[in-house]
Amino acid sequence: MGRRSTRSSRTLFERESELAAVDEALGELTGLRADGSESSGRPRGALLAFAGRAGIGKTTLLAEVRRRAAARGCTVLSARGGDQEQRVAFHVARQLLQPQFAGAAETDLRARMGSWYDIVGPALGLCAPTDGAPPDQQGLRDGLDWVLTHLAVQRAPMVLVLDDAHWADPESLRWLAAFAPRAEELPLLLVVGYRPDELPDHAESFRRLPGRAGGRPIDLEPLSAVAVAGLVREALGTYADDAFCRECWAVTAGNPFETVELTAKVRDRGLTPTEAGAHLLRDLAAAVKGSGLIARLERLGTSTVRFAWACAVLGTEIHPLLAAAVAGLGQEEAADAADALRGARVLTGAETLEFVHPLIATAVYRAIPPGVRVALHGQAAWCVVNDGQGPSAAARHLLETHPDGDTWVVQQLRAAAGETVRSGAPDAARSYLARALREPPLFEDRAAVLYELGSASLLTEPATTVNHLRAALEEPIADRRLRHHIVYRLSQVLAHSDRLAEASDTLAREIRVTEDARVKLRMVAEQFMWDAFRADEPDHPSRSRRLTRLADRLKGRDLTERYIIGLRAWDATLRGEPAHVALHHAERALAGGLGWAEPDRGFEVPVLVAMAFMYADRPGRTEELFAAGIADFERQGWRGAHLSFGYTLLAYLRFRRGRLAEAEDFVRAGLRLAERVGPGTPAHWYAVGILVEVLLARGRVTEAAQTAEDYSFNEPFPAAVVFPDVQTVYGELLLARGLTKEAAAELAAAGRRLDPRGIRNPAWCPWQLHLARAESHDAPERAVTTALEALARARQFGAPSAIGQALRTAAEVSSGTARVKYLEESVAHLECSPAAYELACALVALGTELRRTGRSTEAAEYLYRGLDAAVQCGADGLVEAARDELAAAGLRPRRLHSTDTDTLTTRERAAATMTAGGHTKREIAEELGIDEPAVTRLLSAVYRKMGTDHSGLAAALQPT
Repeated sequence: MGRRSTRSSRTLFERESELAAVDEALGELTGLRADGSESSGRPRGALLAFAGRAGIGKTTLLAEVRRRAAARGCTVLSARGGDQEQRVAFHVARQLLQPQFAGAAETDLRARMGSWYDIVGPALGLCAPTDGAPPDQQGLRDGLDWVLTHLAVQRAPMVLVLDDAHWADPESLRWLAAFAPRAEELPLLLVVGYRPDELPDHAESFRRLPGRAGGRPIDLEPLSAVAVAGLVREALGTYADDAFCRECWAVTAGNPFETVELTAKVRDRGLTPTEAGAHLLRDLAAAVKGSGLIARLERLGTSTVRFAWACAVLGTEIHPLLAAAVAGLGQEEAADAADALRGARVLTGAETLEFVHPLIATAVYRAIPPGVRVALHGQAAWCVVNDGQGPSAAARHLLETHPDGDTWVVQQLRAAAGETVRSGAPDAARSYLARALREPPLFEDRAAVLYELGSASLLTEPATTVNHLRAALEEPIADRRLRHHIVYRLSQVLAHSDRLAEASDTLAREIRVTEDARVKLRMVAEQFMWDAFRADEPDHPSRSRRLTRLADRLKGRDLTERYIIGLRAWDATLRGEPAHVALHHAERALAGGLGWAEPDRGFEVPVLVAMAFMYADRPGRTEELFAAGIADFERQGWRGAHLSFGYTLLAYLRFRRGRLAEAEDFVRAGLRLAERVGPGTPAHWYAVGILVEVLLARGRVTEAAQTAEDYSFNEPFPAAVVFPDVQTVYGELLLARGLTKEAAAELAAAGRRLDPRGIRNPAWCPWQLHLARAESHDAPERAVTTALEALARARQFGAPSAIGQALRTAAEVSSGTARVKYLEESVAHLECSPAAYELACALVALGTELRRTGRSTEAAEYLYRGLDAAVQCGADGLVEAARDELAAAGLRPRRLHSTDTDTLTTRERAAATMTAGGHTKREIAEELGIDEPAVTRLLSAVYRKMGTDHSGLAAALQPT
């Protein structure tokens, strides 16, 4: 971007405060003050934004920022939004980052970008898009974040300057607006200039700035009369009198651009800058902009006007030969036109041309007669393709042309859409395909265009995708493979939109008319999958029997067969068949490979197979599968719903293993990703449900209830089957809050929904266990019956964790000696399972029951074991309960050995050690980079885990 004319030699009048802010930011970034002396404190970045109307001096100010940054040895990245390039995906991102990799070989690029190369490279124009599934937009933004962060650290200090941000393409602007608040964490100064009334909604972060900017951008004000006088005298000479300067200020309203252009006009006309000539200024000012500018341009001749029009159509960074081709001029004629426009201060540059100011470019573009403008865009499209720039460069011009049934236009738009969607910009691709559909395409190509249009809308507008795909199916389709792909995609988007019944019906209709046996088998597999997630499926037992018969005779020869076998494993898990049956089919499904990111496939079946291992007490196998699956997602750049599911279900696995602190960390990460996908989506339901369960296990009932309220975790529940089952978790929450009648009603409703479908495995959905607890308050006999029925189902499934949990519930609702018997058996089963939290609960419950029956010595052993297990799990509520029971038995919790501080997190251990060493909370906060309330929360957790308070912390940290 060094070719841009900056006019850096001109004095910046009345911008002292703005430049002081720049110098302060540069000083903190580089560790050097403007005078070269070292500044105090460690270097840090910032975000500065300058807002103001057109011509107010943003570009000149940003040019000065670039100059000062370079003078201090900063790496400077620069870009500028363009009115004509707003529809070119990643145009600004490429301006910023592409030069940093220019000339590098592919091997070098891959080494520098690592796993992000195939994700970010196409968006930055560094490599062609791959043929695989495109990255989701969040994944791509994460990749761009990584690239910019890496550059900022490698080439620190770095200054990134974005001019005319209001005209940046949406993809780049969304990325930079989301990245901007992170600038303070890096050796990066991000400086942005924009017109506030034209800034899109998705760039709101530029209006609310962090750090030194005081929460708002710096507004550039018009120049005062004194400043305009200084500007006039700098351009025309000190003899310009006060009356003349005052009139200049009056006719320009203190606009710097208009003032500079006006003084140039005065100089060109040879006007003496005195009061005698001041009356001519208004006419001269009118020629600077609007119709006056156009009239001045027309006096330069027809060829020059046409060349200027061609440049306005092409936008920024204009190549003279390309502009000549668009204008239909010869090389010499175009060179003369360019010289004339440079002389008239319309264009600047030589090898690459650019308008002197965006205001001039806008005025020239708007002055082009509509019919001529359309024709020039059509000519520009042909010229950029002929120049080798490809269909993506032509597409923005074709969007401005009128439909004319031209197959070449349709071909270019479809090709551009394909490149763009694979580069991670589906919104731009959708606009290209919508325009192709209006051209229109050939009759036999309509279905293909509708399919591509629907696919481009898949992640952002699922309802629109459904409409396009259904319209495609109504078209005559000669290619049967295309029809099948449309059906697969339509059923997928319906299912992901919580319209599972429609997804199943779509497949059922196509199955009846499909003749190809392998295609029909895949459609059956897809239908089985979506029916497995339907909460309203009318005949689950019948489907289960059909699935069993089909899966048992398949060998797993291809992915479709393995999907069906995997669904059989999951169905066995739901129905509570013996765990070894589910595991047998799960291993069969995995035998030939079951990737999580297979082209044109969902990830649902691989996830279900992994979860079957978890419920059957094979968490290690589940961890392996999840690690491989999440790696698949990250390699594809899928960091939205896919990665949210991965983290969320990994949290569920950690929860079931009793590693509650890790589970909370993972599920919160999954929830953050789910929030970017949107509320009400399956990913959101999964994340909130698991978070509520984790918080309840940790004893934070109030926080769990608040979380449920914040995220509307209540009726109406989703139409899809979600695990953990949403209604059951909601009933468990009501029970934890002491609302037993409400909990019993909710849990009984869950049973009425699941039982008729044959979903009876308490390892998957423990609705009966929670219902028994709720019923025990008002109907103790019914509670025992409910608990024993759940216990029988758990014994049929055979997983030790399921049996142990059911036995503990049976003990809780029973009376007399049966309680101890059930609890002893529960502990025995849970000791053979990976369910550490359930074991801790059973140990504390058994110790409590033994104490109440007078068996104090045995009680102490189980209570101490339960306390230790609860501390290891991070179950703070259970820790308190165990301590209370020990106190009631006249026992004191054992002081922890120093090795037991391994149960503390890294930050908790650091906070505890510093507190014991006499550090204040403020000192701890500064050292750990957190605020003082966070230190208080850390220490509270330490006191709970170590069984002491502040005064006893030093002793508790020492070996006994």
